[in-house]
Amino acid sequence: MKLIYLALFTLLLSACGTFSQVEKSNTQAIKVAAQRSEAYLPQLKGKRVGLVVNQTSMVGNRHLADYLLDKSVNVARIFAPEHGFRGDHDAGAHVNSEIDAKTGIPITSIYGKFKKPPVEMLQQLDVVIFDIQDVGVRFYTYISSMHYMMEAAAEAGIQFMVLDRPNPNGRFVDGPILEPAYRSFVGMHPIPVLHGMTVAELARMIKGEGWINQAQSLDMVTIPVANYSRTMHYSLPVAPSPNLPNDQAIGLYPSLCFFEATPISVGRGTDFPFQVLGFDDIALGEFAFSPESRPGSALHPKLEGKALQGTDLRESPERGLNLDWLVEAQQQFSNRDMRLFDRADFMDKLAGTDSLRNAIEAGQSSAEIKQSWQAGLVKFIAQRQPYLLYP
Repeated sequence: MKLIYLALFTLLLSACGTFSQVEKSNTQAIKVAAQRSEAYLPQLKGKRVGLVVNQTSMVGNRHLADYLLDKSVNVARIFAPEHGFRGDHDAGAHVNSEIDAKTGIPITSIYGKFKKPPVEMLQQLDVVIFDIQDVGVRFYTYISSMHYMMEAAAEAGIQFMVLDRPNPNGRFVDGPILEPAYRSFVGMHPIPVLHGMTVAELARMIKGEGWINQAQSLDMVTIPVANYSRTMHYSLPVAPSPNLPNDQAIGLYPSLCFFEATPISVGRGTDFPFQVLGFDDIALGEFAFSPESRPGSALHPKLEGKALQGTDLRESPERGLNLDWLVEAQQQFSNRDMRLFDRADFMDKLAGTDSLRNAIEAGQSSAEIKQSWQAGLVKFIAQRQPYLLYP
């Protein structure tokens, strides 16, 4: 039976273009949905528009908010996710509601006390547009904000429009499927850690699978990316958040984010966040670095001011989901009678299950752990198929 599952999994991955081979394409040929104004501007005429946007919401070299205002679109409100409207807030930092100084448009935080705006506020709009660059990882919270805004639009009876952007990790499908008991803002849907979908495809799945209240009544429009397939290499023109400054960090993020639930630093507070591993009490390699406080990206980072020894991953070719670094760290910590997952609850939220942590602590190999979730991935790949927009 295991061989049958593995063969089917390989066939499905090949069909969906999710192997790690990258199609070396000219990314300039890719046209993100926000640039395809002919596909959505006519639908906005005479409507009161809300925007879920941040610093990545660019039309060429202009922000979508400014672009729409110049096209005489009535932009009535902006909704700010994690990291804020301008993308200058650290991960997990409280985002306040305010007024945008440049446009005078009111900004409502959807990453503070209230993650879903009240129905009364949404009923003052006709359509909400979501245009944010995602990185294709379940625990990256922009898709959680999209979930709540979709639900709010459904409850208010207004339209929800997604302007799609490529997924820089779109060729990978890997990791455990989230279990309902571990649902949180860093994991809201029964999908793997790397789901291989764009935000528009995921929005279609959220609606189609009924993962939000009043899903079937939601009036949703998705504007696809032109000239795109999920195997294409796509280099993000704007950093999606302060601690993912480049392609290397984005590629390593699915693997290194699990270290946030450990005492090990992933380089927050350095020039290379999510591109290194380091610790003070155990030498994890020969690379030396020291985190420092950096307002806007790493205020008082883990192990601030300490001399760390670790591994420099800035030239690592690894992509997708690599468990070897966690497995090796567990062995080193066990040899010193130290606990690697000092934030076990957070690790389980990131993983969407306690089985990953338990397997690592039990000394299982990366191959054994990955084999345990293959059947779930086979089922997910078949489940997502009706919602895909790209080859």
